[in-house]
Amino acid sequence: MQAPVLVLNANAKRETGRKAQLGNIAAAKSVADVIRTTLGPRSMLKMILDPMGGIVMTNDGNAILREIDVSHPAAKSMIELSRTQDEEVGDGTTSVIILAGELLSVAEPILTKNLHPRIIVSAYIRALDSAIRVMDNACLPLDTNNREQLMALVRSCLGTKFVSRFGDLICNLALDSVLKVAIDVEHSSGDSGETAKRKEIDIKRYARVEKIPGGYLEDSKVLDGVMLNKDVVHPAMRRKIVNPRIILLDTNLEYKKAESQTNLELKREEDFEAVLKMEEDYIEKTCKSLIALKPDLICVEKGVSDLAAHFLQKAGISVLRRLRKTDNNRIARATGATICSVPEEVKESDIGTAGLFEVQKIGDEYFSYIVDCVDAKACTIVLRGGSKDVLNEIERNLIDAMNVVRNIVLDPRIVPGGGAVEMAIAHALTQEAKTIEGVQQLPFKAVSQALEVIPRTLIDNCGGSAIRLLTALRAKHAQHTEKTMCLWGIDGNKGELADMVQLQVYEPFAVKSQTIKTAIEAACLLLRIDDIVSGMSNKQGGGAPQAGEGQDEDTFGDSRDG
Repeated sequence: MQAPVLVLNANAKRETGRKAQLGNIAAAKSVADVIRTTLGPRSMLKMILDPMGGIVMTNDGNAILREIDVSHPAAKSMIELSRTQDEEVGDGTTSVIILAGELLSVAEPILTKNLHPRIIVSAYIRALDSAIRVMDNACLPLDTNNREQLMALVRSCLGTKFVSRFGDLICNLALDSVLKVAIDVEHSSGDSGETAKRKEIDIKRYARVEKIPGGYLEDSKVLDGVMLNKDVVHPAMRRKIVNPRIILLDTNLEYKKAESQTNLELKREEDFEAVLKMEEDYIEKTCKSLIALKPDLICVEKGVSDLAAHFLQKAGISVLRRLRKTDNNRIARATGATICSVPEEVKESDIGTAGLFEVQKIGDEYFSYIVDCVDAKACTIVLRGGSKDVLNEIERNLIDAMNVVRNIVLDPRIVPGGGAVEMAIAHALTQEAKTIEGVQQLPFKAVSQALEVIPRTLIDNCGGSAIRLLTALRAKHAQHTEKTMCLWGIDGNKGELADMVQLQVYEPFAVKSQTIKTAIEAACLLLRIDDIVSGMSNKQGGGAPQAGEGQDEDTFGDSRDG
């Protein structure tokens, strides 16, 4: 059998071997350099102009990289890392990019010594196993029932954020909201058929953040229920109801239109009135079936006709219409109601209850509150602040804090922050590298060198002396003889050595382990690439410049180019 022949387009651009690998490493380093200054308590903010002319001001790694427009495929792959990290654990998006960039950077001199990329990748995977083992042996347990310990953890994770100067306010909002939406779910484990309880925390669907410009940040609060940017459909309807009975519908309270186009042929003038009468009778019948259940509030996902609003208002029932599906789901979870599709088939058991329904006017907008629900497993966090830009940044920081609480409730283990865990792993890998024989020793040791980038970046962002402090920190970890992890790291505010336990600076085990896993696996993936083929369409006489073509100096396209 003859081997297949690779046929490329005449205008395809191709990079192979060492050139492709070094190009990927350069692109990854460029991405890491963009957000290097956003790590730590003394981090800087980035101002990004989006294609529509709006601005984003943030130091959140994922938010920055989401807005940046890049051309190099390896740079796009790096940006995907931060998105993966954000979806998995919701924190550590900056650390994972900096670490992955450094792991590729330390591989560059090894590649130039003509060591095969497969050997480097094998050594990196071996180092990853050792790093996770060191963290497993040295992590500390956390009591999730101890609010003070949880507050200390969230406080240390928010220390690098814009909202750190607002003290415990955001920490309390994050803790209250996550603990409200946590539920115990039974699931069968394995073939034995035994049921075990586990926590399920869905903050994306059941903990909604509502931003209202104006007021003070101190006015922000977590509601035991749901707040909607809605007003009742009829001005005469009640705007305040204590202990309301609530019906939720995902259909409309209007006359049903035909599925396809329908023609009516009317021969007499009275026929038109008869058709209108039939429509009115249908709406009246639907409303009567709902009124018979004596609800106080009906929430409808679709439209409500004026006639239906009239009948329901006469019966003393308030109506909210055109709710989002997600809002209706949260009301159902908070009030215990069931969302129904056929108004005539609503039963008593489908009706939910709340402590209070009230419509309030804030600024020029009307907001409906369905609050004081008993055992509400859904909540709304109301954020107040000076401007939209400030509120957007506070929201990003709050979501990070909520993810930290969720991670620690699901996996109550912590490791010391401030670069202490990275230095402890680096020291352990350096010791283990001495036992490795052959060519794998060099890339294995390079991983320990790369892990030092986190404490080094913290020192650089404080304006400290990186060489002097890193040497002192290495010495602290080298002198540590106990089996537990050395707890010395970098105080990100002062740029000095400090004991992380005394400073109360911790990170969730889930976030740190995910950061190291994602960074090393991504570095391995990019190192294994030895061929980049980019074909361009030339049907209309010439195509767009390809990745790496005329962009050696500037890896990033301007974000305004769209």
